[in-house]
Amino acid sequence: MNRWFCRVAFLCVLSGSAVAHHSFALFDQTRKITLAGTVKQFVWTNPHALIYLDVTGEQGAIDTWQLAMNSPNNLRRQGWRKDTLQAGQKVTIVLHPLRDGSKGGLFLAVTLADGTVLGDPNRAPSDGPINVPTVP
Repeated sequence: MNRWFCRVAFLCVLSGSAVAHHSFALFDQTRKITLAGTVKQFVWTNPHALIYLDVTGEQGAIDTWQLAMNSPNNLRRQGWRKDTLQAGQKVTIVLHPLRDGSKGGLFLAVTLADGTVLGDPNRAPSDGPINVPTVP
């Protein structure tokens, strides 16, 4: 009986994590903001790549933003590589901010210093799932 209870409890914990993990409810997809800053770190890892972006705030202090992206597998299909972004690189990023106002959001697009745009800065919430690769 005790083993059965432990197994059921473990499965409940796992299923709750999976549901919470795949929710986009934390992001305000009715708003888009644009940030210009310097890449602090580009983390190419599963289940989602991350960009840490240093942005100079109104008072001159540097705020680090954490931006959630798609999986490396899907990003690769969109033309990304693990070295697409490098620490110290100046970029402009469009994102859906976190609902709670903290320094983070859901990545939509980045403009590199040479003008290259990766992602879709004009994506509307009605366009369907976000960060899904298009297959030619």
